[in-house]
Order: sequence, then C-alpha cells, then structure tokens
Amino acid sequence: MAVQEEIEQKSFNIMISTTKLSARTVLRAVKAAFRLYQSKASQGKQSVRTLLRQNRGVSSVEISKTGIRGLERYAKKYGIDYAIRKDTSEVPPRYLVFFKAPDAEAFHSAFKEYSASLLNKDKRPSVLAQLHELVQAAAELPGKVRHKEQERGL
Repeated sequence: MAVQEEIEQKSFNIMISTTKLSARTVLRAVKAAFRLYQSKASQGKQSVRTLLRQNRGVSSVEISKTGIRGLERYAKKYGIDYAIRKDTSEVPPRYLVFFKAPDAEAFHSAFKEYSASLLNKDKRPSVLAQLHELVQAAAELPGKVRHKEQERGL
C-alpha cells in the first residue's frame, strides 16, 4: 500500500507543477499580448480622449474637409499620433486636427509637405481638360472620307 500512495503522491506533485508551469506560461503570454496591444494602440489616428490620456501636450490645427484624407496620408508617413474633431458650431463646419506636442516638428514637416503637394496639384493641368482638347483636335483633323456611290442598273 505504501508504494501505491507514494506513486499517487508523486503523480499528484507532477500534476500540480505542470499546472503551475502552464499557468505561468499563459500569464506571460497575456502580458506580452497586452504590451503589444498598448504599443500599437497609441499610434496614428485615434480619438481625442486617447490622445489626451497620454499626458503629453496637445496642439491643434484647423483644416478644410477636402484636405483631411491627404493630411492623414502624410501623418501616417511621419508616424504622427493625431485625432480629427469636427466642430459643428459654425457653418460650414470646421475640422480640427489635434496632435501631440512632442511630435510638433514631425507634424510641421508633414504639414509643409502636404501644403506643397496641394500647391503642385493646383499647378498641374486637369486631365479632363487635356482630354477634351485632344478630342477637339482629333475632330478637326482631316480623315479619310469615303464616298459610296450607288450604281444603278438600268
């Protein structure tokens, strides 16, 4: 009987130590996943509340609705944390872009590049206007003119 109890005690100890090992492993995995989530969650576009929770100075810039998508592209390129807020108290509504103060230099670089792209966009001719001109030019070109004459049989 003593041998049987000893075997049961050893198997019970192995089961407990295995459970502790797997619980530690699961706990470590959860902590690693949480750290990864926190590092990813606070990058790029986010809510104003999340941006304010980071306890860093927040600055804002006003932008037109048509320029939001272009500015988002440059903010992502420079890795800026930002939030866009629509102010409906005025007509037409204003759009405010909030960003963290430590990212101010990066934001100014992104905003400068964005502004330059808008200026270059105004200088480029419209593709539709060019197409319309080409269609008119093609219509004015003399082409092959075919005259079909019917032969009449008498």
